[in-house]
Amino acid sequence: MEIFKRVTHIDFIGRRRLWIGVSMFLNALTLVALFVYGLNFGLDFTGGTLVEITYSRPVDVAEARKALADHDMGDAVVQRFGTARDVMVRLPLRAGEDSARGSAKVIEVLRAAVGEREVESRPGQAQKCLARESKTPAPCAAQVKRVEFVGPQVGRELVEKGGLALLFSAIGILIYVIFRFEWRFAVGAIAATAHDVFLVFGFFSFTQMEFSLSVLAAIMAVLGYSLNDTVVVFDRIRENFRKLRKHSVIEIMNTSVNETLSRTIITSGTTLLTMLALFFYGGEIMRGFSVAMIAGIAVGTYSSIFIATPVTLALGITREDMLPVKKEAAPDSTP
Repeated sequence: MEIFKRVTHIDFIGRRRLWIGVSMFLNALTLVALFVYGLNFGLDFTGGTLVEITYSRPVDVAEARKALADHDMGDAVVQRFGTARDVMVRLPLRAGEDSARGSAKVIEVLRAAVGEREVESRPGQAQKCLARESKTPAPCAAQVKRVEFVGPQVGRELVEKGGLALLFSAIGILIYVIFRFEWRFAVGAIAATAHDVFLVFGFFSFTQMEFSLSVLAAIMAVLGYSLNDTVVVFDRIRENFRKLRKHSVIEIMNTSVNETLSRTIITSGTTLLTMLALFFYGGEIMRGFSVAMIAGIAVGTYSSIFIATPVTLALGITREDMLPVKKEAAPDSTP
């Protein structure tokens, strides 16, 4: 662990224009992706029915999609999740249609698509299916893992409340940093945090991964994670403004970033390992959350070094801004 105790001497601030240019390019791509592709909102936000089915053998998604289209369900979104044997179907809301009947129809069509049908089994026995060509009982290959339904009103409320949660969090961060440091630091922290959240949105827009409530929760966690990393750097900058009297502002910021670099690497690395464990072993339920956190950790670590500090520098921070205000001496009242 001796390597993590050494202070590096990398000129981070000297390369600030290059990295800010990279960030502007990524933000421009994100903006284009959001306008062209948008976000692939999950049923938590759009409303509808979700059905997850697992087969005992690999299933052709195109075949399942065609089978649903032949039964007047062409608007259903069919995709794999997990393995080649797992199929997830998202069916949008339809006016006047019962959700339970719609999910039952999806299950029936998907079971028929692989040439199997459910048969009755005696109490205490495993469910059986009949293969049409052989008529031989076999373990049921179409097992329903999950059926969910979300109404349209609930989806609209979640969109509104999710947006308000992000807005109030950003306002809270701004107020906290203004009182803790100085307004230029507050703007730098907000710029870095907004940069992180925007790029995570862009990642989900480019990949078209499902944007669900768990992803929104991960973005809220990214807000706190990014701010925490930025505040650590700002704290060291404030200390060094008072200690390194003969250094320039750029030298002080470079020194501060280098001194906190080992802490940043250790914190980001351990958090990343946790999220990778969730990604590989947490199952489909935690997949969106872990992916959002992994993307957030990457851009959060990057922005704390290359966005927050350069933005603060560009706003004209000086040593005088960070020195404590001297109190005026009370007038001498003695005659």
